Amino acid sequence: MFRLLGRGMSRRALNTATQRTRAVGQHLMSTTASEASFRPNVLFESNNSLRTYILNRPKKLNALDEPTLQLLRPKIEEWNSSDLCGTIVGTGSGRAFCAGGDVAAIVQNAANEKTRPLAVDFFKQEFELDYILAALKKPYVAILDGITMGGGVGLSAGAPFRIATEKTVFAMPETKIGYSPDVGGTYYLSRLDGELGTYLGLTGASLTGRAVFEHGLATHYIPSRRIPLLLQRLAELDQPSLSLINQTIEELSSEREPNEPRSSLVGATRAALDSAFRHNEIEQIVFDLTELGKHPDESINTWASSALSQLQERSPTSLKVALTAIRKGKNLTLRDAFEQEMNIAGAFCSGASPDFQIGVNTLLVEKSTDRPAWSPSSLSEVSKDTVSLFFDPESPYLKGLPQLDIPSTFEPVTGSRHLKYALPTEDEIGEAVLGSHANASGMGATAEEIVQLFERLRPGKNGVREKVEEVLRRKCTLVDNADGNFVWVKWIHDQ
Repeated sequence: MFRLLGRGMSRRALNTATQRTRAVGQHLMSTTASEASFRPNVLFESNNSLRTYILNRPKKLNALDEPTLQLLRPKIEEWNSSDLCGTIVGTGSGRAFCAGGDVAAIVQNAANEKTRPLAVDFFKQEFELDYILAALKKPYVAILDGITMGGGVGLSAGAPFRIATEKTVFAMPETKIGYSPDVGGTYYLSRLDGELGTYLGLTGASLTGRAVFEHGLATHYIPSRRIPLLLQRLAELDQPSLSLINQTIEELSSEREPNEPRSSLVGATRAALDSAFRHNEIEQIVFDLTELGKHPDESINTWASSALSQLQERSPTSLKVALTAIRKGKNLTLRDAFEQEMNIAGAFCSGASPDFQIGVNTLLVEKSTDRPAWSPSSLSEVSKDTVSLFFDPESPYLKGLPQLDIPSTFEPVTGSRHLKYALPTEDEIGEAVLGSHANASGMGATAEEIVQLFERLRPGKNGVREKVEEVLRRKCTLVDNADGNFVWVKWIHDQ
């Protein structure tokens, strides 16, 4: 090309043109590289009435930082008040929905008295966004197609629709790093069946795949490959109501495959879990787990030994603070639970315990596999006075902490609306057996009649029969009146 152009040019003019062409090429290359390196923390998409936010820090597993929070909140508030928005969807790029918050930056700010307000303000911004998402008047669908931990749980836990896939990994691992469950966790965990929430909150253990749905942390289970189709169908809904969205999601759900792994937290192991974690003192939980580690049933002793080992690795202070918070959370509104968690976060940042900084530095910054040098290092050394520093209004570590600022346009979150489209809870099933359920006959019922009741209440929902039958086997006994007609189920305990 340069030869053809150069026939009418002097050598000097040709050299000048060549240099300009190279300069333009270099500029285009640098511009392209610059654009490629710029990756906004959040992507926002509109498709008909569907509005989607996509957390976009895949290399950081979409961990929340302050810029991400500041991008999300105004857009969510805008969508919630827009007549053009029908449904809001949250998802993440890469292999995570959201793996938590950027705790390394938080701890770094908290370590310096001058920057400590930044650490506290991060929690304030995060909790406010989480509450707003739970209080949306627009239908909200959270797609947990990957790692969903800590801050990711906060973004999704209050959604009426929470979609688990085979890629979902759920955990609240705060006690691992010397902290305590937050982002509404003390509210949501305390409302899971039995003592499952206590177990997850204290040990930081994870659930994966379908188990996230079966244990009530997700409302639906869909194979990951069907998520694009789900988004397409949601975008096609003209007037998306909650019931219509629920039906749309159910149509894409799938039954358990023959080779699909089952949750280990059922049957005798689940009964052992509820028994061990029912206590209000960590020391009693540890004692029961130690005894269960000697149980003749291998599934029980294996689980108990693993749970005990996990607790022994955790911060003793965090364990006692977390258990207190979860027990209190059961009787709090969501707003009050967030306020309680704001106090706990502020106390940790202000030095009520050094364990948050010790845990983050040891495990996340230094990436050590050793047990952090918790201070104090044993449960016996953590006094009630120490725990009260995180809850007592007169605690010096709670003075001057900010309160959450929730716009008045968002109505208070009441009841258990996040459970409406999930599998029936153990409490609901128990009410049906005892005859106190609003839709129960008030008389004795057979196991099949209980199953059919919930299949009518949740028409077409996968997993209902399996959930109800598992609860009945574990929580009930059969009563045979020897009249040749029916064998009734009787609720035998509430552990």
